[in-house]
Amino acid sequence: MKLSGRRVLLGVTGGIAAFKIPSLVRALKREGAEVRVVLTEGARAFVTPLTLETVSGARVFLPEDFLRPQGGFIPHTELARWAELVLVAPATASFLSALRMGDASSLLVACLLATEAPGLIFPAMNEKMWSHPATQENVQILRNWGYTVVSPDEGPLACGESGPGRLPSEEVILAYARRLLSPPDLSGLRVVVTCGPTREPVDLVRYLSNRSSGRMGLALAQAAFERGAEVVLIHGPLSVPIPPLFTRVPVETTAEMQEALLEHFPAADVLFMVAAVADYRPVNFRAEKIKRRERLVLELEPTPDLLAEVSRKRRPGQVIVGFAAEEAENLASEAARKLRQKGLDLLVANPIDRPGAGFEAETNEVLILDREGRRIELSRRPKEEIAEKILDQVVRLRETS
Repeated sequence: MKLSGRRVLLGVTGGIAAFKIPSLVRALKREGAEVRVVLTEGARAFVTPLTLETVSGARVFLPEDFLRPQGGFIPHTELARWAELVLVAPATASFLSALRMGDASSLLVACLLATEAPGLIFPAMNEKMWSHPATQENVQILRNWGYTVVSPDEGPLACGESGPGRLPSEEVILAYARRLLSPPDLSGLRVVVTCGPTREPVDLVRYLSNRSSGRMGLALAQAAFERGAEVVLIHGPLSVPIPPLFTRVPVETTAEMQEALLEHFPAADVLFMVAAVADYRPVNFRAEKIKRRERLVLELEPTPDLLAEVSRKRRPGQVIVGFAAEEAENLASEAARKLRQKGLDLLVANPIDRPGAGFEAETNEVLILDREGRRIELSRRPKEEIAEKILDQVVRLRETS
């Protein structure tokens, strides 16, 4: 777990989203983090200190503690030194203003002013308050100072209005926390990931496709994000949700994926070609529903070989990682052939005829081959673990090239 043993100081301000924070504390604890909580005066109207002490297993610090240090313990400096990450959720408009002004009259702002730890802030408020020029100016200044201020989600708000203002999900908050606490070995890099299936239409209601869920590609995209990369996700129709952590480029057909890939590949430092692209498409599309009959013959033609195409157009320094799904018996030979023929830096192959591997599964087992002749076999494990191992190899290749 990336947060195991990491020290997170969690600041809670007085917004309605504060009722979600006990669940966030539990999520951080499940990840192995040590959590200490600072409540503002307004936050106490929405969540009690006893609740947060119970779920965190640690003392909760209150506004009055700032004014009454006990036994030589000065809360804002001690907490500032203790923290490896200061996370504020939810952050109100008044808190953003106070931090921008350096108003150290509150314990939470004083902790942020006194710490060298990164600050991660999740505003949540009425959508008109969020869009007000004063709030936007405060956010921009805080970002310029190095704080990570994550824009709120859009949707129905407690006030009855709808728009940007919702606190992001626990999954998103945890992903940002991991990003700030993980070794930034992909920081500054642009990573493009293709994932999911493509669909080739036969008529108005039917298409040719495959059983790819997109889980492996999403695991790689999120792992790259958490290690500091800027991620572009080019994806076909997926059966799993996509967290709002990346630039998304949705496509349907192989031709659409080809167009998106040729647009985004030139700026990429690393490309992961995880998508299960349809190998064939109908020669003739019927712009109507084909009626049921005893027999139907479809004439098919190959789709473009996207991996071979981008490999031919690569510039020096780009790393290209291909994926292959094969029967276990031919896995190694086919992986070596594709690595060589398509000029790849890394080839990740998985068996399609073993339980718990490949399409639709939450786990995978893979064989990794690289351009220098290395061979790594990973037994069945969660796709998230597989993704980290693949990224380790990409980092090593970039360091040795």
